Amino acid sequence: MERLFVACGVSFAPGERVLVKPNLVSRGNAGLSCTHPEVTRAVCAYVLDCGATPRVADSPAFGSASRVARACGLDRALAGLGLRVSTLGRPAPLRLGSGGSIGVSRDALDADRVVSVARLKAHGQFRVTASVKNLFGCVCGCRKAFAHMRLGETPGAMEAMILDVFAALPPACGVVDGVVCLHKGGPVRGEPFALGLLGASPAPLALDAALFGLLGQTPASVPLWAAALRRNLAGAAPGGAAFPLEPPAAFDAAGFRVAPGLDPMRFEPLRFVRGRMKSLFDRIG
Repeated sequence: MERLFVACGVSFAPGERVLVKPNLVSRGNAGLSCTHPEVTRAVCAYVLDCGATPRVADSPAFGSASRVARACGLDRALAGLGLRVSTLGRPAPLRLGSGGSIGVSRDALDADRVVSVARLKAHGQFRVTASVKNLFGCVCGCRKAFAHMRLGETPGAMEAMILDVFAALPPACGVVDGVVCLHKGGPVRGEPFALGLLGASPAPLALDAALFGLLGQTPASVPLWAAALRRNLAGAAPGGAAFPLEPPAAFDAAGFRVAPGLDPMRFEPLRFVRGRMKSLFDRIG
C-alpha cells in the first residue's frame, strides 16, 4: 500500500484527520462483499506512518459498522494499530442538485481527507462499483434506503445524488481492493473472482474508469460513470489515467461476469420494511 500511495503521489500531513471509509455493506457474505480487512489495515498503517490520525468508519446498509467489522475480521486486523471501527452518524442535510436533501454524516464532512477503500465488485443496480460508489456510505443509516425509494423512479437521480455527495465531501482519494473481486451478483451475494489487483489514486473517478475499462465496461453500461461524464468531472474520461506501476492490461479480467440487465433503482416498500427489520434485529441480536 505504501508503494501504491508513493507512486501516485498520495501522502498525509502530520495531524491531518483522515476518514478511512471501507465498504462494510452487510454481515451477509462479509468475507467477500466487504473490503478485505488487511487492505483497510494497510491504509491505516500508512496514514499513521505519515503522522496523521485515521478514523475507520462506515454506515452499513444493515446494522452497525462495528458488527459488520467483526463479521469480516476488520476489528481483529485493526487491533494492533489501536483503532476501532465506528458508525458514521450525526447527519447534516445536503441540498441536492435535483431538489430536496439527504443526510450526510458530519463525521465525514468534518474530516480533512477521506480515503475510500472499496472492494471491486459487480452490482445489480449499478453494474460495477468501486471507490466513488463506496462514498454513498457517508449517507447516514436508513437514509440510503429512503433515497432509493424517493429517487429510484427518476432515471439518473440516484447517480446524480451520489455525485452530489462525492462533491460535498472533503478531498477524497480512492483505494480499490481487487485482489479477490465479487462477480456474478453483488453488492452482497455473488462469487469470488481472483484478479490480484490493488489500485490507488488521488482521483477516484480516474481509478474507477480505468478499472471499469479493464472489466470490459463502457460508460454506456455503467450508470454512475455515464453520469460523471455528463457532468464533465475530472478523471471520468476513458483513457485519461497514467499508470506509474502496472497498466490495467497486466491483469487478466477475462471471465469476470456482470448481470446482463440492471435491477430497478427503486426499493419497493416491502423490501424497505424487510431491510429495516433486518437492520433492527442485527443491532439487537
